[in-house]
Amino acid sequence: MSDLAKRYAQNPLLKPTDLRPSTPGLKIECLLNPGIFEYEGRTWMIVRVAERPEQKDGVISFPILTADGRMDIVSIKKDDPDLVADDPRVITYKGHDYLTTLSHLRVLTSDNGVKFYEPENYPSQFGRGALETFGIEDCRVSKIDRKYYLTFTSVSENGVGVGMRTTENWREFEHHGMIMPPHNKDCAIFEEKIGGKFFALHRPSSVDLGGNYIWLAESPDGTHWGNHKCIARSREGMWDSQRVGAGAAPIRTEKGWLEIYHGANDQSRYALGALLLDLKDPSRVIARSKEPIMVPTAPYELTGFFGQVVFTNGHVVKGDTVHVYYGAADEVVCAATFSIKEILGSLGQ
Repeated sequence: MSDLAKRYAQNPLLKPTDLRPSTPGLKIECLLNPGIFEYEGRTWMIVRVAERPEQKDGVISFPILTADGRMDIVSIKKDDPDLVADDPRVITYKGHDYLTTLSHLRVLTSDNGVKFYEPENYPSQFGRGALETFGIEDCRVSKIDRKYYLTFTSVSENGVGVGMRTTENWREFEHHGMIMPPHNKDCAIFEEKIGGKFFALHRPSSVDLGGNYIWLAESPDGTHWGNHKCIARSREGMWDSQRVGAGAAPIRTEKGWLEIYHGANDQSRYALGALLLDLKDPSRVIARSKEPIMVPTAPYELTGFFGQVVFTNGHVVKGDTVHVYYGAADEVVCAATFSIKEILGSLGQ
């Protein structure tokens, strides 16, 4: 196995203590999986900020939003027989699932792609309405013409689906609601049209039949999606045996659309690999990583809120170099570079 990533020496670039909580009384537990974009000559990120109250002995406390935007704090005793709390990310109480943190999306910028700070007058994005009461997560950003498309995971007691907002100036946003209903996530829109149509990768999931696979959808307008096709399934006995999901928007290369995606195995280790899709027909997979191109090896990737995780949904391409920004161990934000030629070479292209 060959790890092709060249990690930034400054990693982690962002830790929970580097930002201030959005609301008094909350604590930032994790920074996760930023969407990355370029705007006004700088590198920007829209990072997932996961918060909850300071935890007290014997009690699990977490915030949720009401449909009208108010925040409620739920507290449950850890010895309650109706509580199942085996996963640090999700609990079940009286048959209902809840997230242990509430996530929103916060905008940061950088002059050098390494040191990020919060600029003034660029609003954070919070959950809104009945379909986002458990927060919004893991934003991908795609730019088509002058418009930025933000696709993210909308979470509520109704399930997990794909929400979308658009903007041209990062100060004013149009809300498009849920564009793909539950259960769905990991939606990345291609940054150019193909044959006059928008295309997007996404991941519907099935518990009883099927699995967590990467699908392709097309749209006449970037809002209404159809003609869905499954293009990449999890592979038994391999590094991506349990689930696969898209990263950021695919990268156009001479060989095809290069998609850096995540896969998890039966030990819940999240690694990165690559798909190569046909330029004219992106439903056709030309090649796929037999071995991952990046695995958790650094200490900040191995231990954290949920260890053994590298997970990306944002990058910047500079010639042959792709700067991949990723969440490590579900707690900190990091970055690494890859050679596009090296990735293509690992695919036999």
